[in-house]
Amino acid sequence: MAELGSPEHPLRVAVVGSGPSGFYAAEHLFKQANLSVQVDMFERLPTPFGLVRGGVAPDHPKIKSVTKVYDKTASRAGFRFFGNVEIGRDLTVDELRQYYHAVLFAVGAQTDRALGIPGEDLPGSHAATEFVGWYNGHPDFKHRQFDLSAERAVVIGVGNVAMDVARILSRTCDELISTDIADYALEALDTSRVREVILLGRRGPAQAAFTPAELGEFGEMADADVIVAPEDAAVDPLSAEWLAASGDRDAQKNVALLAQYMNRPPVGKPRRIIIRFLASPVEIVGDGRVEGIRIVKNMLVKRPDGSLAAQATDQTELIPCGLVFRSVGYKGVALPGLPFDERAGVIPNTLGRVADTPGVYVAGWIKRGPSGIIGTNKPDSVETVECILQDYSTGQLESGSSSTTDSIETLLTQRGVLFVTFTDWQKLDQLEMDNGAKFGRPRLKFTAVVDMLAALDKR
Repeated sequence: MAELGSPEHPLRVAVVGSGPSGFYAAEHLFKQANLSVQVDMFERLPTPFGLVRGGVAPDHPKIKSVTKVYDKTASRAGFRFFGNVEIGRDLTVDELRQYYHAVLFAVGAQTDRALGIPGEDLPGSHAATEFVGWYNGHPDFKHRQFDLSAERAVVIGVGNVAMDVARILSRTCDELISTDIADYALEALDTSRVREVILLGRRGPAQAAFTPAELGEFGEMADADVIVAPEDAAVDPLSAEWLAASGDRDAQKNVALLAQYMNRPPVGKPRRIIIRFLASPVEIVGDGRVEGIRIVKNMLVKRPDGSLAAQATDQTELIPCGLVFRSVGYKGVALPGLPFDERAGVIPNTLGRVADTPGVYVAGWIKRGPSGIIGTNKPDSVETVECILQDYSTGQLESGSSSTTDSIETLLTQRGVLFVTFTDWQKLDQLEMDNGAKFGRPRLKFTAVVDMLAALDKR
């Protein structure tokens, strides 16, 4: 048999997940000189790009333009896309290990972390991930219902996702109609009665996780004033010490921007976004649905390792509201046939090598947890691919040697799986843009898998 990695016997790698981590991994594999690679990318949905399509806010089109880079990777000889294929339903992990020399899971963190407080399950209390998926037209969330008749919403968390939720709730229809927001979400938000959104951070302004760009965007809203009280913009002595020692430029910019908002008087816009710090939820209250949220006021204390933590005081407050969105972090989901760390929400690994599972690797949030921005995933994926290449060079990737390039396609066809190719996706992409153009919009998304398959005549 020809040498592994040669044109006659390419190194076959299965990449599960088609978000940034998966595409960056594929890109790095194809960059290897004197190595022939076959990359088959599997995606549960018919559409690629993961959170770039289903998680990035619709009013951030520049961020979504990163998909042009992924398109170039998908055009490489040796790349194949298998959309509408779910691992655990259509293929097992063991089958992937049998058919490929290496299997890389880049499936992200698919669920959210709970608050663990009374009343969290009341109607009107939601995970931010559900709302984000809903307004982005993700098939898993298109049927979610959000009662937007309340005048005040509370968003728990001060990361970029929390900022997205507050911003979308406060946008006008005129601002959103020029985006690719789902049509049903645009209609619902146009009749929304939400006039005030309160963001709650458990620590101080210097510890906020949002980026200066996200915070600065609030000041450009057409219909919403940004309110920051002096006590919420103030930097306590411990934080001032930390800022000076760390040199964290983003944190310094955030503190400066919050001070600007504090000094900017409201101009009487119809909506308000209020940013508060040193507050943690302890209970969501209501008779049959959300009617308010009880918070405890915090103070910052220094841990033995020098980091700053929020410590509850004896001061509490009840904030009347009709909607609560928790945005306190994503969490990975276990995959059948692979180890999983329930507490951390990741697949246990060392530099991307899955523990006690030769030939299986991870990249992205399922590897390191939900941290960073889109670009953070590139070095993370490169690190994992370097482990694959090292294992290849030392002769440790021998699985899948009896399979051929066409084996997995034959297996899926035999099982009646209606898989979607990248060419199919390009057809869907063009259809969405054509449908949007009829209404002066960038695209009109397909939001149901059955509609996507029907449009491709794969019923």
